[in-house]
Amino acid sequence: MATVQEEFLRTFHAAHPAVTVRALAHGRAGDGRSSYEILRDRMAVCGRVLDLGCGDGLLLELLAEREAGARRTLAGIDLSAEELTLARGRPGVEGADLRVGRAQQLPFRDGRFDGCASHMALMLMSEADQVAAELARVLEPGGTLAVVLGGGAAGGEACERFLQLAKPLFASAPAEQRIPSLGDPRLRTREGFDAVFRPAGFGPVEWETVRIDLSGPPEQIWRTVSGYYDLGPFDAAVMTDLRTRFEAESAAMALPDGRIPCAMNVHLATAVRRDT
Repeated sequence: MATVQEEFLRTFHAAHPAVTVRALAHGRAGDGRSSYEILRDRMAVCGRVLDLGCGDGLLLELLAEREAGARRTLAGIDLSAEELTLARGRPGVEGADLRVGRAQQLPFRDGRFDGCASHMALMLMSEADQVAAELARVLEPGGTLAVVLGGGAAGGEACERFLQLAKPLFASAPAEQRIPSLGDPRLRTREGFDAVFRPAGFGPVEWETVRIDLSGPPEQIWRTVSGYYDLGPFDAAVMTDLRTRFEAESAAMALPDGRIPCAMNVHLATAVRRDT
């Protein structure tokens, strides 16, 4: 049975499909890769890959772009039928096994995959221990789990300033405008991740924090910062006022070329399914 959190996420993504890609896909790490490309590269040796919380399918499209002659079997699962509709239209994804479903009850047989990737989705999931058990079940021994998790604003830039403006709105919002608590806070740290996944059958996590530069023109920066789930219940007047105040303050940060500096940290967590 879907939880309150899952119903919120399903409703939000029905209204705002592809919101995560619009917010983050243009960002680049210091080596020039996006967070999606970093995750793709962690799956380089995997031939049967599940994208957990696949959204509109950008990561699946990247995973489908293999060397000439190489073949990869892809699957994706997401709570949102609207996101999956977009995913099916992406190049290379038309043959993927895409399903609406919950990570706590994966509709796949034991050991089907040798790789599982998840971009900014695992951290939103409730019943994390059950999710870990399901991933251990569908990954074969030796299979790789690689996930990108949000690490917060990088500091000293527009994303941090936006949160300073928005957090008082979150705190003072009436009950009907507050979103349910999302995810398990253990998945935000290396120690917590290990506490969830090692009992399920995974080896120790490899943990790396990467700064993603999201700088861009003002319109793009607004798309990035306005993707926060907490803003979903607010009405148009509140959002218009927040945007006006944010754009006035972020303009003072503008670089000589007119771009607004913006950055966030992500955690890249990788663990291997142990042999049993």
